[in-house]
Amino acid sequence: MNVLVTGATSLIGRHTVAALESRGDTVTTLQRRPTDLGSRQVAGSIADPDVLAAACNGQDGVIHLAARVGVTGDEADFETVNVDGTRLLIAAARGAGVTSFVYVSSPSVAHHGRPLVGAPAGPADPGRTRGHYATTKARAELAALAASSAAMPVVAIRPHLVWGPHDQQLVGRIIDRARHGRLFLVGAGTALVDTTYVDNAADALVAALDQAAALAGRALVVTNGEPRTVHELVVRMISAAGVEWSPRSVPTTVARAGGAIAERVWDVIGSEQDPPMTSFLAEQLSTAHWFDQRETRAALGWSPRVSLADGFDRLRRSFDVGH
Repeated sequence: MNVLVTGATSLIGRHTVAALESRGDTVTTLQRRPTDLGSRQVAGSIADPDVLAAACNGQDGVIHLAARVGVTGDEADFETVNVDGTRLLIAAARGAGVTSFVYVSSPSVAHHGRPLVGAPAGPADPGRTRGHYATTKARAELAALAASSAAMPVVAIRPHLVWGPHDQQLVGRIIDRARHGRLFLVGAGTALVDTTYVDNAADALVAALDQAAALAGRALVVTNGEPRTVHELVVRMISAAGVEWSPRSVPTTVARAGGAIAERVWDVIGSEQDPPMTSFLAEQLSTAHWFDQRETRAALGWSPRVSLADGFDRLRRSFDVGH
């Protein structure tokens, strides 16, 4: 197949490109700046119809990873990239004759603050989401699935907390804060949480591309299916890097209140960096959220090939090589 991957420079994007190329697909990448990924590169904005038309030309499938992420910033910026960009890409893909479209979403599009225990992939609901990222991703998912057709089936995949070696979004931030004595557990750290090792997430996206016709219009959550406590996950990531850390906790109510204040301050000063705590992050770190993976695995014909234990071992080895 000829496959376009947007947002290819992200952790999951790089692994998705590698997974496609390893089975013989020809990959085109779309990102803001030139990169070393893919056989063909298109640089430009996801909001530029001409760029999207050039990127989609000659493609059989699209895996759409590009997104504005973060917890602070102007909602209009999130809307432009996450919602408008997705609509424009779908139109360009349809015009180019693309026959399979995978929209990469997030479980946050259906998370309303309550614990998720063995949960299915509930419907995206932008009226009840937390924060600009989740809200705009929910709108984009609804738009993507509504555009699904027999000619171009669309499936939404929601990978949950993707991590792996060289990850700077989750692993990197946890380790950096531990090194500098700024890492705290919210509550006792006993909430059970699902995560996804990056190779498994990439494999699931490729499987979704292959199964798009059968899954048209559906959304599926993807995880390793091995829920662990927040405390265990944090300790194992820090230990892999060889960093010493003495767990300290902050009461959940204090963390949520402090996070809400930090969000307002960051909005006032216009910082592009995420604050050390937000109300949403405090909620995520203190609330169980793990998902029933039986439907996902049956629908995709996929199962994780890297266990959490193997993933943490790979993470440790990556730090050994780096040092």
